Amino acid sequence: MKQRPKGDEKIDFTFLQLNDVYEIAPIQGGAFGGMARVATLYKELLKENPNTMLFLAGDFLNPSLLGTLKIDGERVRGKQMVEVMNAMNFDLVAFGNHEFDLSQKDLQKRLNESTFPWVSANVKLKTKEAAMPFYKDKEGEKEYVGETFIKDISDADGTTIKIGFISVCIPSNPKDYVEYANMFVKARASYAYLKDKVDVIFGLTHVKINHDRKIAQLIPDLPLIMGGHEHTNKYEKIGDVTIAKADANAKSVYVHKISFDKKTKKTTVQSELKEINASIEPNIEVDKVVQKWQSVLNRQIKEVIAKPNEVIFNAKVPLDGRDTTIRSQQTNLGEIITAAMSFAFNGNVDAALVNGGSIRIDDQLYGNITAVDIFKVLPYGGAILKVELTGELLKRVLDYGKLAKGTGAYLQRHNISLQNNRWLVNGKSIEPNKKYTVAFSDYLLKGYDIPFLSNTNPNVLSVYTPTIEEFGYDIRKSVAEYLKYINN
Repeated sequence: MKQRPKGDEKIDFTFLQLNDVYEIAPIQGGAFGGMARVATLYKELLKENPNTMLFLAGDFLNPSLLGTLKIDGERVRGKQMVEVMNAMNFDLVAFGNHEFDLSQKDLQKRLNESTFPWVSANVKLKTKEAAMPFYKDKEGEKEYVGETFIKDISDADGTTIKIGFISVCIPSNPKDYVEYANMFVKARASYAYLKDKVDVIFGLTHVKINHDRKIAQLIPDLPLIMGGHEHTNKYEKIGDVTIAKADANAKSVYVHKISFDKKTKKTTVQSELKEINASIEPNIEVDKVVQKWQSVLNRQIKEVIAKPNEVIFNAKVPLDGRDTTIRSQQTNLGEIITAAMSFAFNGNVDAALVNGGSIRIDDQLYGNITAVDIFKVLPYGGAILKVELTGELLKRVLDYGKLAKGTGAYLQRHNISLQNNRWLVNGKSIEPNKKYTVAFSDYLLKGYDIPFLSNTNPNVLSVYTPTIEEFGYDIRKSVAEYLKYINN
């Protein structure tokens, strides 16, 4: 780093920004991502400028395949991510909506385990008495998460400044233990609280891009908002405010090189989107933590599929498993999964149905796909059931799924279509008294998403559960075998 002249009252610093990271290891057959690679970049930036800070703009505890695994009878639930992030020495993280996928008990464990600071102005822990800040419990002492965050930095020539951060999270994941305050009100209040206490203020948010735009309009003096929530990179200028979001799963990161002049109070930001790929060697210490968890993962996957990392399909068009789409419309990934369910029975079913909530990747798959990717899509697995039921019940199930648009009960379908408000199976209208054979995910027959759908319903005429030797014994095996079949 070029040293500034003594007493010039200017200071340079660097922000390394990630957002929406669910996978600690490289993705897409090792081509992109990987937290150990990010750690290498961070170390390089630190050598260039000791005033380099590492941030994650929300969404990292869930969803992930590793998080669904059980060790000693307890699901991992983001423990692997916290271990990796501890090893990387993050400077600050924001809450994302997916942090609240965890139960209060599991989230508290992750907070307690984390050695890095968290920030949020608008999410609070809801108790019987009142809402209070989330906290880390350190040997009985509570360390509360701040609504704002302040960091002091200085350079070699003696220039010292205070940097402030504001943070808000989108209220898209209502939970009994979480209270969301208005994100715009809290963003402005946080800025007002900090502006006389620090030299410069930045945003670290987890909201939609249009929300970030509004925050930029409300607080035009923010030089930079480091955002999350969207999974594809974005870079915008609203007035003098830069809004930057990297790609999910560390496919890319943003490197922001910032200069601040204490005399003029002027901040300049130069942002570079940096791809994280196989050209970056993994950091040895962080990679040890990653490989420990990958070994656990591979052992458990091999119980179902012998070669977890074998490329089984090349997706030239992205397969859409994002929550917003998979829970509201038919997607190409939903069609592949349900077609694979039919394939498990050699096509000897009339149709296939799976609830969108079973598909947990909240991302798009493209390029080389392995069995590990299929496990990420369907982490909970489960059998495919061959169910005989009446047309009357099938229509009722389909109507329920349609009305559940936007929730996990929305149904992805194979060989079923809706035309002029009429449900068709194989192009023909459903007949109420006719018997249909449908492949269902076993979860659907438990009555959780669709209360009246279970094997106790008199309109469920028979249920066949595959044996361990059959593809249908585990939906993930069926999808993997189907992709191999259509890839040939």
